[in-house]
Amino acid sequence: MEKPWSELTKEEKRAHREADYLEGKGIKFRDTRAEKYYKERARRMVTAMRCEVPDRVPVNLHNGHYPAYYAGYDYKTVMYDVEKLGESWKKFAEDFYEDMDGFMGASLISCGPAMDILDTKNTVWPGHGLPDNAISHQFVEAEYLKGDEYDLLFQDPSDFAFRVLMPRMTGAANGLAFFPPLSAMIGMPMAFSMPFTNPAVRDSFRKLIEAGEVQEQWGKRVMEIEQEIVAMGFPAYRNGMAMAPFDIIGNYLRGTKGIATDMYRRPEKLLEAVNLVTGPYIERTIAGLNATGGRVVAFPLHRGDDSFMSRKQFEKFYWPSLKRVIDALIEEGISVSLFAEGAYNQRLDYIGDFPKGWVTWEFDKTDMAAAKKAIGDRCCIAGNVPGSVMLYGTPQEVKETALKLLETCAPGGGYILAQGAATTELKNPDNYRALMAAVKEAGIY
Repeated sequence: MEKPWSELTKEEKRAHREADYLEGKGIKFRDTRAEKYYKERARRMVTAMRCEVPDRVPVNLHNGHYPAYYAGYDYKTVMYDVEKLGESWKKFAEDFYEDMDGFMGASLISCGPAMDILDTKNTVWPGHGLPDNAISHQFVEAEYLKGDEYDLLFQDPSDFAFRVLMPRMTGAANGLAFFPPLSAMIGMPMAFSMPFTNPAVRDSFRKLIEAGEVQEQWGKRVMEIEQEIVAMGFPAYRNGMAMAPFDIIGNYLRGTKGIATDMYRRPEKLLEAVNLVTGPYIERTIAGLNATGGRVVAFPLHRGDDSFMSRKQFEKFYWPSLKRVIDALIEEGISVSLFAEGAYNQRLDYIGDFPKGWVTWEFDKTDMAAAKKAIGDRCCIAGNVPGSVMLYGTPQEVKETALKLLETCAPGGGYILAQGAATTELKNPDNYRALMAAVKEAGIY
């Protein structure tokens, strides 16, 4: 009899997660070639991420929104037309079929119609705060949580998020500010209908429901598109997204100025807030991945780099909670991929403190030779072809850069060739093919 999940070791849990992925179980491949490529790519990526030696170095493209432009559209178009979104990403997959093992999928594109209904205040996008030809959305930083409101957050986090933060961050949620605390209605079921006598409350709930219905249909179609791309022979690189707890507070609540000053003026309040979100976030991340049957959670790390905070601040504010999340995921058999934006040269003696083959570090501007030496025996490393070379260099210059990275990082396995950042504004698509040419020349073991 098979052991209950709770009694499995993390290695046994990971084996369960990887088995169907490697086999392609349940996938209706479009042809035998697609099935062959899928299994080769999946095995290649898993082996590299386990810090072992695959048949060759995998190539994972950070293409950003480039497929939209490659297909003759723009970012605004694919935000609002899911069929053109699918057309763009499938064309990109088809035309670069031989040139990559994985790429950034269509699920990362925001649903414009839902964002319009929500009227989000912490984001602007083409046609809504930005020109129609803007290549991406932009985050609007603000102190949505005021510096003197930490205690209100701690007193009742759910209530504060529902009645204070949401109205500040989303126009559609303005009416929630008139909703009484849920704790005030304990034991009084009839009282729950009273807030809905307020037209502003009813209006907010109608808008939130409408946005949810729109997002549901969008999400279903995007999932179908992603499955079609998988059936072409491209295994999904990641199955879930997460953030460092410090980044949750910095990005969504306090902003850069607010969280930077908090590290000096109210450090204990900041730490308490970081710890407050960590536990529930772990549970939500694991539950979300389990719902998809996935195996990898990816983290974009926004504020932990060498330039934003000192080493001492990294040790105190950033790393403990992030490591707690990663360790919890590993215990559930979940592999982790972290995109270290900026440079992590002063962090290398910390970030390899994991069992071998569970964590992949994708680097932006970190010294790859130093990273290989410091953590390459335990963690897979990926990156970091500069965006400047990809965007403005010739295919030969891209290839030469990639060859140098392969010479440094490929020996012994555990390396994935990728850019240091997304390249939405790529001018010459042959620069993507140059990465594959370098791998074929110097990345075969």
